Amino acid sequence: MAAIKRLFGKFRLSRHSGKKSESEARPSIQWVVAGLGNPGEEYSRARHNAGFMAIDRIAKAKNAEPSRRRFKGITAEVGLAGKPAILVKPQTFYNLSGECISALLGYFKIDPAYLIVVHDELDLEAGRLRIKRGGGDAGNRGVRSIAESLGTTDFIRVRIGIGRPPGFTIEMEPGRQPKTEENKDYLLRPMTAAERQALAPILERAASAVEAIAEHGLEAAMNRYNQRG
Repeated sequence: MAAIKRLFGKFRLSRHSGKKSESEARPSIQWVVAGLGNPGEEYSRARHNAGFMAIDRIAKAKNAEPSRRRFKGITAEVGLAGKPAILVKPQTFYNLSGECISALLGYFKIDPAYLIVVHDELDLEAGRLRIKRGGGDAGNRGVRSIAESLGTTDFIRVRIGIGRPPGFTIEMEPGRQPKTEENKDYLLRPMTAAERQALAPILERAASAVEAIAEHGLEAAMNRYNQRG
């Protein structure tokens, strides 16, 4: 009987040690930076993929490439201002981005306050960049999905202004619903070479803003990047 107790005692110790090793092996991530967009080549040059494009610029500057598939996303581990961070491009399609991001934060036990979401913004003038924490989603379903999945809006947003499509007006005839097809086409159609060239500077600015948030803090980054560039 004593021998059996010793055997089971060793078995319990082995199981406990295995769990501890798994926990210790998990990287200590301090920041998660998520860019919003849609997977697939047909969307790769769309305005709605501005978040993906910014993530790619950050990764390139770090000599990294988002390629590891996990948590319904593609990730890369990098350093931001000397702190370990994960870049992620959710592959769930834009409106379900929260599924990927909530799973990632849950696994690494990251507080939403250390999540930076980079996304396009229709209601922000093209070429403008705005950083904020919390607040409403302004109709952005990707941001709404993240807030609902996390149960909080207390995360940082780097908003890339793309403006409304030319000729868009918010005023509608009485009794009629606002048209959404113009916005949808504007967001999802591939940009021309000239349009991509015009977007490039703000993507670089967004990538720099993410680094500034990690290095200097949110308030300092807002003071610098919320001004016209």
